[in-house]
Amino acid sequence: MVSSAHPLRPGRGWLLRLVIAFGFAQAAVSMARPAVSYRALGLGADERAIGVIAAVYALLPLFAAVPLGRRTDHGRCAPLLPAGVVLIAGGCALSGLADSLAAMAAWSGVMGLGHLAFVIGAQSIVARQSAPAEQDRNFGHFTIGASLGQLIGPIAAGALVSGGAHSGAMARTSALALIVSAGVAAVSFTALWRIEHRREGTKTAVRDAKVPVHRILRTRGVPAGILISLAVLSATDILTAYLPVIGEHRGIAPSVVGLLLSLRAAATIACRLVMTPMIRLVGRTALLVSTCLLAGLLCAGIALPVPVRALAVMLAVLGFCLGVGQPLSMTTVVQAAPAEARSTALALRLTGNRLGQVATPASAGLIAGAAGIGAPFVMLGGLLLGAAALGLRRPAPSPSRAASTNVTDRDVRTPLAREN
Repeated sequence: MVSSAHPLRPGRGWLLRLVIAFGFAQAAVSMARPAVSYRALGLGADERAIGVIAAVYALLPLFAAVPLGRRTDHGRCAPLLPAGVVLIAGGCALSGLADSLAAMAAWSGVMGLGHLAFVIGAQSIVARQSAPAEQDRNFGHFTIGASLGQLIGPIAAGALVSGGAHSGAMARTSALALIVSAGVAAVSFTALWRIEHRREGTKTAVRDAKVPVHRILRTRGVPAGILISLAVLSATDILTAYLPVIGEHRGIAPSVVGLLLSLRAAATIACRLVMTPMIRLVGRTALLVSTCLLAGLLCAGIALPVPVRALAVMLAVLGFCLGVGQPLSMTTVVQAAPAEARSTALALRLTGNRLGQVATPASAGLIAGAAGIGAPFVMLGGLLLGAAALGLRRPAPSPSRAASTNVTDRDVRTPLAREN
């Protein structure tokens, strides 16, 4: 049955295809990023160089996010998806072929640009094709694709890299992992069909509207959503880039490090599968604040020299807590932003993410070099505690949101799914 308020709203087959495509794209990136760290170590990089390479991954996207968001607000979202896959695959493959740290950093930036293009297009599709009451659920399901990729990618990277860990061939095996990750990214093309549904009668109105960036950033709820997302993504990013370094210092094999990262991702998937009932039970604000608070404490705890089993438990709980922040920050930004600038608002959120991915790894590298490899995790703990404080601020819904629905913080009842 199709709602009269949304006569052109599609069924949910597009969402399944989007999750599958995102899963493969994210698996490629999650496989490539630890492989880049291991390859850099094999080429003689130290902790500071690892931090710089991780930061360059976010540098190109930092400047491209808002223009891509503007373009998406004024047109179709779907073309960004195959373009993003091409850049991801190319960045992975060329990182594997690079024989210098500078070249690896450059191709890592290309990979990051591709990931940004894919995510802006995909998030904008979810925002456009989801009713307000469906957004928590659909963004949660969408981010399951990311978590599936984060589950599979590190295991595959760890297995491939471990083959050369004891024979001094880490540079070669990590290069193989990067080439394989390019092939994984290419699989995304198989699901990129009939994802975006054209919206007749709205294209001209959207094209004529251009909300200034400063107005979007002054909208109550948008800055908090951006900063919470930055903190949560920075935690995930530093875990991916620096857990291999922790493993090297503590004698943990790359295959075990890959399993630990995948355990974190599996817990994130579990969180997102039960997110709607959790919001219904405790409310969006309480859930966001409590999970950021616990995640901050656990991140700081990783700096302690705990046994591998204890580290696994900490990462599992941490993964569950981190699973809340990203989808709820997407919903927060979409519902607070002006309706004609939602893609730009999501792009600003991603700009904040990439700014964090530039500043946080670079800061982590400096801190690790000066105070030890555990220090960046203490820094992340403080960042997440700050995110918990921001989560206490309740956003005001946008006028379009208020006019279309009366959903409260505790009311997340979902209408019957509309099938194709």
